[in-house]
Amino acid sequence: MKAIVLCAGEGTRMRPLTENRPKVMVPAAGRPILDYVLEAVRAAGIRDVLLVVAPGQDVIAEHARASFPDVEFSVVVQKKRLGTANAVSLVEDLVDPPFAVLNGDIVFEGNPLREALKRHSETGRSVVVGARVEDVSRYGELELEGTRLKAVLEKSGERRPGLANAGIYVFGEEVFEALRETPLSQRKEYEITDTLNIMAPRWGVEVVVHGGFWTDVGYPWDLLRANEALLRGLEGEVRGRVWEGATLVGPVFVGEGTEILPGTFIQGPVRIGRNCRIGPNAYIRPYTSIGDNCHIGAAVEIKNSIIMSRTNVPHHNYVGDSIIGENCNLGAGTKIANLRLDGREIEVNFGGEIIRTGMRKLGAIMGDGVKTGINVSINVGTIIGGGTFIPPGAVVTGYVPPRSRLL
Repeated sequence: MKAIVLCAGEGTRMRPLTENRPKVMVPAAGRPILDYVLEAVRAAGIRDVLLVVAPGQDVIAEHARASFPDVEFSVVVQKKRLGTANAVSLVEDLVDPPFAVLNGDIVFEGNPLREALKRHSETGRSVVVGARVEDVSRYGELELEGTRLKAVLEKSGERRPGLANAGIYVFGEEVFEALRETPLSQRKEYEITDTLNIMAPRWGVEVVVHGGFWTDVGYPWDLLRANEALLRGLEGEVRGRVWEGATLVGPVFVGEGTEILPGTFIQGPVRIGRNCRIGPNAYIRPYTSIGDNCHIGAAVEIKNSIIMSRTNVPHHNYVGDSIIGENCNLGAGTKIANLRLDGREIEVNFGGEIIRTGMRKLGAIMGDGVKTGINVSINVGTIIGGGTFIPPGAVVTGYVPPRSRLL
């Protein structure tokens, strides 16, 4: 059996994190989110994977082949981003049904793909996985009749619990007939949800309800949720050097060549990559992921954040509930706020659109190559585009376009 992994999404809602990398290559818990999808595919017994990518995304297949040498990868290029149904239709001559389809930008606990394969084996029908979520407003919602799909409902915009389409499918040969009948949506794309609505009354589609953690990484703050969930299962291991006088509590992973200097306190789960220098006297709090070749220096506190590779947070900094891109440098005394004074939900100015995040604590989302001067203050929910320079003493809030030079 083949698995089709959809990786061609542009990731515009994930900017600035996707300015320099495909969406599926954005890291959580030290690895690209694509890795967790591929791990689930391999654990389900599938060793033949077809990646659907956009033009110029060669890095995806290169990374997959290097990271999963026991899996056979092939590639189909979706030349125009015409939606998920269009992406699946491109593989018709390359697969023998049944086959699995997974979105490449989802993170989940357990292995719902294995559950879906089992249901298909039992019933002979196509299968879609649904995930229980507290806020279904962002997702296509699955309406059930017993264990079968009645319909996929449009995103309602209404905040309430529901069963979201989890982006995991097992399809039989009838899917290609339905794909040929799938109309162009209002978004000018061919949507797999419309395909499911064609299939459900005609052939029947089974629904597997996944009870564990699941998230679609649609916005940067979803990446923080994914990072936290993935780190819950972290196994502590020290491959670098922990100096006398440093303290590690709970599961902490320390990569090769990394030094944890005296006076540093690390409270797991925390994952630190290779060739980093942490401390002296740094405080790393739970659910923090630090990439390779980073410097986290004296009197720095980091909490529930993702620090990407080759970034320096070296002197008297506070970073909470934030994502900091690659090759960034925070000047001494740069602080990132993560809690409104009134404690209310944080809203984000996303390039002029105000978006409710559902987060009570959220710091900054910072693209690659951002530099701050000393004593910079960054307000809650601030988005800073890559390549931006921020002068000493500045107060930054809202949305900062890429490559800005603030005065």
